[in-house]
Amino acid sequence: MITLWGRDNSTNVKKVLWLLDELKLPFQQINAGGAYGKNHEPLYLSLNPNGLVPCIQDDDFVLWESNAILRYLAERAGDETFWPSDLRARASADKWLDWTANSLTVPFRQVFLTLVRVPEPERDMDLVATGMAAFEKHWAVVDKVLAQQPWLSGEHFGLGDIPLAIYAYAWYGLNIERQAHPNVERWYQQITQRPDFQKRVMIPLT
Repeated sequence: MITLWGRDNSTNVKKVLWLLDELKLPFQQINAGGAYGKNHEPLYLSLNPNGLVPCIQDDDFVLWESNAILRYLAERAGDETFWPSDLRARASADKWLDWTANSLTVPFRQVFLTLVRVPEPERDMDLVATGMAAFEKHWAVVDKVLAQQPWLSGEHFGLGDIPLAIYAYAWYGLNIERQAHPNVERWYQQITQRPDFQKRVMIPLT
């Protein structure tokens, strides 16, 4: 039985919860991080010395770092949708996990954390503007790719679509002015039709 440590409203935990449901893997969840605490207690630090969520235990195997967990679960399940046997198809989807983490993590914090978690009088709007500009630049990259293929993972929804879709939900949920990226918007509307995305990701932004 897989045990997942992490809270439902964590961006990185949402990715793992969503994939667990897509793969129909049984698991138990221990709420940790944020208001739940526990992530700086000795027990949790013995599993993940970084004190961050998520972290999983699969029997006696422990793994942290959300994208590593996604890859592990996809291969563990042996599901062709999320872990294709074709090397090139798998790599083409997999690259989006690293691209999303490397390109959007910082601007996401600049925009989302400021607008959602910082009281309005204390917000650094110059920081928000910097993050917005970075987001628009990166959405333009994604839009060009999605003009050529229906999903980031290729011809079918797959692992490469999951991390960016988490950010897209937050992006489209904010009361902000956005540039038009029609292919991203088409892709995102397809994502929102997935029941497991609705269940795990489309929850109030907090």
